[in-house]
Amino acid sequence: MKPIIFDTSDGQQLRINMISPWFRRHYAELGLDSPAKIVKLSLDGGFTCPNRDGSKGTGGCLFCSESGSGDMASYAVSDITEALDGQIRLLSDKWPSDKYHVKYLAYFQSYTNTYAPVDELRAKFEAALEAPDVVGIAIATRPDCIPDDVLDLLSELNKRTFLWVELGLQTIHDSTAEAMNLCHGRADYDDAVRRLTSRGIRVVTHLILGLPGESREMMLESVRYTCSSISTSIDPDSSSPRRIFGLKLHMLNVVRGSGMAAAMPDYVPFDSMEEYIDLLITALELVPPEITLHRISGDAPRATLIAPEWSYKKRTILNNIHKEMRRRDTWQGRFAETSDGPVKSVFY
Repeated sequence: MKPIIFDTSDGQQLRINMISPWFRRHYAELGLDSPAKIVKLSLDGGFTCPNRDGSKGTGGCLFCSESGSGDMASYAVSDITEALDGQIRLLSDKWPSDKYHVKYLAYFQSYTNTYAPVDELRAKFEAALEAPDVVGIAIATRPDCIPDDVLDLLSELNKRTFLWVELGLQTIHDSTAEAMNLCHGRADYDDAVRRLTSRGIRVVTHLILGLPGESREMMLESVRYTCSSISTSIDPDSSSPRRIFGLKLHMLNVVRGSGMAAAMPDYVPFDSMEEYIDLLITALELVPPEITLHRISGDAPRATLIAPEWSYKKRTILNNIHKEMRRRDTWQGRFAETSDGPVKSVFY
């Protein structure tokens, strides 16, 4: 079996369907001038969360940082445009606009970004989309926080801009979810995916590897489940099987200020970088090739990171993942169940 090569534009044979090369192909398929890079601008929209404000719980998810896992996000309550400009300036050394043809996604990252009255959500999302060179929007939320009026708003936005909704599932195992104080479970996720995909809205699922009490096989079960066809896992009577659009995978980071730091100060998710990379590659082999990967590592600010102590070395981790996949001569989807028949040997 020949490996699937997803991208060769940087001189390497990329064996993972990462979101950045996907965007280039997407623009090409639309017959549009492809930007050199689509950059996510992380925003803190000033929202909270139902297991912080007491409606479902308090204290937040046990692993969540004080910033609602949006440590790099710009605060955007009073002026969305100013916050976006701040993010662009922050990233200008890496992607200077005078050198690269860059476009942006407004990424509402911190806390739960559909947990507010729909008029407030509309105002903030619309303001972000009106900013110069913003070509779409990504909205991170919980699977239990998408009421019908918010779903209607998301559907409306989806018809006129590029949009995905990121669902913080983290694990399919309800026992783990309860231990981590998520205050939602697999049934909430199934319902959210069914309702979003029925409106044609792209879903990106977020899973955390290394949660306390989870075995290697439990983590792989979460990957298999979220990547399975929606018609079989959620809606058996559907005549048009669908999958999620994207997947975020990364190791658990234990950070200062989190509930986990107080409750489990000595917990280490992975003993070594090599252990994490081995698990991740096994997981990627189960992910169908049409699913985009939005993250395969996870870095916390070094000043707040407790464990794993090496997870701030993002570039090293990524380079070692790609190197090890080439050494093993493996690729994303090698052992996946596919919904569209045989996959192409050359993807890009």
